[in-house]
Amino acid sequence: MNSHELHNKIGEHLKKVNFKNVKLLIDPACGGSQNIPLFLNERKSRETKICNVDFMILKNERIKIIIEIEESSKTPHQILGKLMCSALAKFYIHKESNDKIIPMDDNVCFVQILDTRELKIRSKKIPQWINIELAINEILSTFKTNIKTYKLFYGNMEDINLNEISQFIKMNFDN
Repeated sequence: MNSHELHNKIGEHLKKVNFKNVKLLIDPACGGSQNIPLFLNERKSRETKICNVDFMILKNERIKIIIEIEESSKTPHQILGKLMCSALAKFYIHKESNDKIIPMDDNVCFVQILDTRELKIRSKKIPQWINIELAINEILSTFKTNIKTYKLFYGNMEDINLNEISQFIKMNFDN
C-alpha cells in the first residue's frame, strides 16, 4: 500500500478543480514537484525554517490557505503541532518562486484532513477531533497569528468528500 494514498487522491482532485486567480502549490507526497517550506522570518535558512506543508494556495502573492493531511499519526499532539508550526510561520520562500518572500495573508485558512482508515469500529477519535476543532476555533482569535480559520475534515479513501473540501477552499478565497 502506498503510504501517501490519501495525499495523492486529494492532490489529484485539487489539481482538477477550477480555482480562479490563485496558485496551488503541492508537495511531492501529494503528487506535486516541490517542498513547501514556511519560515519564521524573511531570512531563508535552516535556523528560520519551521515546517513544510502539504498544500498551499496563494492569492495575490500571499499565502491564503494551508492544507495538511494526516494519514498515520492523528493524535492531538500531531494535529495541534502542525497547526502551531504554521501559525508561527510568517513567510514562504522557495527557489521555485525565485526565492521571493511571500507573506501570509491577513486572513489565512488552515485546513486539516485526517484519514480514518486505521480507526477501530468504536473509536472515540472522531468525537475527539470534533472537540479539537471546536477548541481551536474558540481560541484562534486570541492568538497573534494570521491564521483566522481552522477547518477539519476526515474520511478514508472511499468516503472522503472531496467536493465538500474544494467548496470550502473556494469559499475561503474571498475572506
